Amino acid sequence: MIKWTLPLLLLLCLQAQAATTLKVLQFNIWQEGTVVPGGFEAIADEIIHTGADIITFSEVRNYQQTRFCDRIREALVKQGRTFYSEYSYDSGILSAYPITRFETISPEKDDHGSVYKAVVRVKGTNIAVYTAHLDYLHAANYLPRGYHSSSWKKLPAPVTHVDSILADNRASQRDEEIELFMADARRETAKGSIVILGGDFNEPSHRDWTAATKDLFDHHGTIVPWNVTMALEKEGFTDAYRQLYPNPVTHPGFTFPGGNTAVPVSKLAWSPDADDRDRIDFVFFRPDKRLRLKDAAIVGPRASVVYGAIRDEQTKDKFIVPQGVWPTDHKALLVTFDLK
Repeated sequence: MIKWTLPLLLLLCLQAQAATTLKVLQFNIWQEGTVVPGGFEAIADEIIHTGADIITFSEVRNYQQTRFCDRIREALVKQGRTFYSEYSYDSGILSAYPITRFETISPEKDDHGSVYKAVVRVKGTNIAVYTAHLDYLHAANYLPRGYHSSSWKKLPAPVTHVDSILADNRASQRDEEIELFMADARRETAKGSIVILGGDFNEPSHRDWTAATKDLFDHHGTIVPWNVTMALEKEGFTDAYRQLYPNPVTHPGFTFPGGNTAVPVSKLAWSPDADDRDRIDFVFFRPDKRLRLKDAAIVGPRASVVYGAIRDEQTKDKFIVPQGVWPTDHKALLVTFDLK
């Protein structure tokens, strides 16, 4: 039995006060919100709504020679919050904490994806935040659904041979991009930085294509050890959502395709005759005694696109429903940490 002395109680109180809440939002913004009327304004509104401290963006385009990083910062200042960012293309980072270093890890080339890093200083601790928008081609999760992985044309039949699926998957540049991330993350870890990665991987998780789901979501009997998440786990990284919700049947955590009623469903469905729901937006982190995973929620409409129609999800996933218009065809992921 613990004897609750006054000094011990004071120590516990001080430790509780020392913890800082850190909210990380992975947010694919669908061409900077330009596809949805009022989309850019909605991006800012949802950042305020979620209370996110760090946002990892996918699909930053800097249209018409504008700088998205500056425009979104200005929009958020008008709503009373100050953020820091640096110029990037394809993916991006926004931080409520000052950025001490910003680097390109894998530059965008011919729309095959990108990885950037921002080192932010939070209450004396360096956090290396990486944003990844990985190659969208050779999206082999469409093959078992009966669609080509790069043209999205309907195939004569679903491809269910796992070796063939993985061979097509490895033809993408996702493997190379995640290797560049891991190599840089090792250096940051050696420097004592906490490492967090947010991204649209354009590839599912091996934790979601399991024996339990092989006959669900048009997996057509396949159990697939998807490359990127396998590599990250082997490197020692933790999938925040699956750590909290390990059951892919009750908590599939689908982030694409989101059921956005603000646009025609034809703009959302890449394989309209299939169920292509997948969790392709992630937050990973390297376990660290200074960092405690506290919560995770899907941000966006509860509905998804299934067989070319918008349908409400009947899962046990935790949702944060948008306040107004939703700006994208993805759902976002909000992960909350306690930082000691």
